[in-house]
Amino acid sequence: MEPERESGDPGPPALERRLRAVEAEVAVLKAALGDALRRIGLWEGRLPHANGAIPDPFTPPDPTGTPPPPPPPPPIHQRWDADGGDPPGRAGGGPGAAPPGVSPVPPPSSTVHVFPGTNDPRISPPHGDPQPGPPRGTERAPPKGAHHEPRVTPCKLQPGGGLSEDVPSGPPHHNVRPFGPCGLPPRAAPRAPAARLGLRLPGPGQPLQPARVGLRGAHLLHRLRRRPPPRPPPPAAPLPAAQRLRPLPLQPVVHIWDSATLLTLQQIGLGSFERGVGSLAFSCADQGSYLCVVDDSNEHMMSVWDCARGTKLAEVKSTNESVLSVEFNPQDSSSIITSGKSHVYFWTWSGATLTKKQGIFGKYKKPKFIQCFVFDAAGDVLTGDSEGNILTWTRAGDGRGVGKGGKETYQIGQQTRAHEGSVFALCRRRDGTVLSGGGKDRRVLSWSPALSLLQEAEIPERFGAVRTIAEGPGEELLVGTTRNALLRGTLSGGFTAIVQGHTDEVWGLATHPTRCLFLTCGHDRQLCLWDGQEHALAWSLALEDTGLCADFHPGGQVVVVGLLTGRWVVLDTETQQPLAGGSDGNEQLSVVRFSPDGAFLAIGSHDNVIYIYSVTEEGRRYNRFGRCTGHSSFITHLDWSKDGHFIMSNSGDYEILYWDVAGGCKLLRNRFESRDREWASYTCVLGFHVFGVWPDGSDGTDINSLCRSHHERLVAVADDFCKVHLFQYPCARPKAPSHVYGGHGSHVTNVRFTHDDGHLVSLGGKDTGVFQWRVLGGPSPEPR
Repeated sequence: MEPERESGDPGPPALERRLRAVEAEVAVLKAALGDALRRIGLWEGRLPHANGAIPDPFTPPDPTGTPPPPPPPPPIHQRWDADGGDPPGRAGGGPGAAPPGVSPVPPPSSTVHVFPGTNDPRISPPHGDPQPGPPRGTERAPPKGAHHEPRVTPCKLQPGGGLSEDVPSGPPHHNVRPFGPCGLPPRAAPRAPAARLGLRLPGPGQPLQPARVGLRGAHLLHRLRRRPPPRPPPPAAPLPAAQRLRPLPLQPVVHIWDSATLLTLQQIGLGSFERGVGSLAFSCADQGSYLCVVDDSNEHMMSVWDCARGTKLAEVKSTNESVLSVEFNPQDSSSIITSGKSHVYFWTWSGATLTKKQGIFGKYKKPKFIQCFVFDAAGDVLTGDSEGNILTWTRAGDGRGVGKGGKETYQIGQQTRAHEGSVFALCRRRDGTVLSGGGKDRRVLSWSPALSLLQEAEIPERFGAVRTIAEGPGEELLVGTTRNALLRGTLSGGFTAIVQGHTDEVWGLATHPTRCLFLTCGHDRQLCLWDGQEHALAWSLALEDTGLCADFHPGGQVVVVGLLTGRWVVLDTETQQPLAGGSDGNEQLSVVRFSPDGAFLAIGSHDNVIYIYSVTEEGRRYNRFGRCTGHSSFITHLDWSKDGHFIMSNSGDYEILYWDVAGGCKLLRNRFESRDREWASYTCVLGFHVFGVWPDGSDGTDINSLCRSHHERLVAVADDFCKVHLFQYPCARPKAPSHVYGGHGSHVTNVRFTHDDGHLVSLGGKDTGVFQWRVLGGPSPEPR
């Protein structure tokens, strides 16, 4: 007999878990039952009789008493949009009353249902009009519609007239090619400081190698672009279809390029590296004949390769700690050094053997990280560490070492206090002097061969801390910073930025209405205006908070930026001075869009509301006009009609709504009224004109952004799988073909065409990239 539980004892934990599980099942069953009842209610008037005939809408009896002839069976494609408002010919509610000026609607061709996980469109079941209608022979056909079902909630799509009969079926005739990224590549990884992205200058036609590389980041840039996006943790249940679409991880590989033509000379290590390539270096004593690579595995496997043959000559486990840098001795290719977390290893390479000696810190404090090192004229090694010191390493047997040590050991011969904070960069100049770059103090220091301070310069705070230094022609220096800026100048004359970029995810993008300019903003709170012709940054400024969306006024002199806090700010593009601003709710803004005539500003918020402002004085004065309320989830995208009176909007629950702004921000419940409406832009990812861009198994979030070209022949798509797609417009066929372009190392957040459709701009997420693509080929017709 079991003992009685004390009063207040909730019972065994297993019983509570079972109770919660039952409650969850009941909730799911209720939702399924409600959906089933809703569907039954829509179909109850159209169930077939016992003889198989389908009942028709009410037909008035003939006064002569002659029974009406049996109606022909309706086509299987015929259906009504269940919640799309009144059918055509009944706008206004009257039976059979057509609105003034509306001609009879021809029969529809088909209704396409796109089902997740299937490869073919399904024909919808028969469905008629449950309301009384006009006599047989004068009854109008139902509107054409299409289902796009992303996984959670189906959304009804209303096609435009004639589209279903003549929709492009092939990929676009246009193509794009990279015009170049804006800004420097981001840090390799959180655990790998950007000091590894060194700057070197190659000779003409020489392979890209650390001894003479223009952008040593070119090695790592290719590796980053091949690195797959972050993977979610392994789920307990089978992966859904949307995650099965994610491309398989690519195997790490090293490509050697010609610095003049950027053609691939050799591919090394395919299938040999685990996770990724952490550090690499060419030998210098023999003109780059060998390559040393350290991968990102737990053991950080170190290997030496023959660059000409692409064969592996030696391999060994280096250490379980992070390896941040590797270099050959410039006078002796058999000597290799690696450094990283709390270690410096001196390697000797002989044939297929790699042996190491660990550097001994002796009486000196062991730093947490050793980020960089360089060889001096005497053959000693100078290292920069996280304590702000420059350590000089010598062999124990040459008489300059300090402390005890055996033969062929390396010890610290000198310690020099250099910077406040970490030393991220060391560079030996042609005259034998040494340059060091600091993180916290943002200084570039020049040292004599004996490490006596000669000269210093400070980098402006807006560019961030020093990450890497390279020597240019004459006295000129190149400095890379933590804010993805590349500076050029001298220690005496100062530095100016020649390249700048974002340092965190970039989401906001707007293109100028008449010039080849575009604006970007993101999580780094930077607002940047880029000159697409000069391929350079025009200006940048700091925002008060994260910028998520932006748009130009049609006049081009004013831009509005939406922030994470729900605030929005209007700026003058010439003076960068704020002109106006406001706050709508306390949730983030996802889209801001001016009407084509500049008379209205629509602001879509995560509080499910679209705020409308009237705009006067060329975009310098704003007054609240109204609110569009009716969405049941946050606003994701919106577009204005060409006349500036109507809005089409998407929401987070895959809903498409239409709004009459000029009529008082009213929700248009009859979707048929918007069937042939022309839209000034098309950025909504849900709609009949673009439902073909969605792949099978999509969960509704796989496409982040979409943009129609101004000549209305192309659609560019940014997806979650690091790709940019180019489709024909309209794209109203399931599984429409497209051109696919890679380059981003993370999810692509936004795409936009420039004013003349000559370029396409795409933004990256974790890769912080801003890519400019040139649009090639195909005709350039006038807008529709």
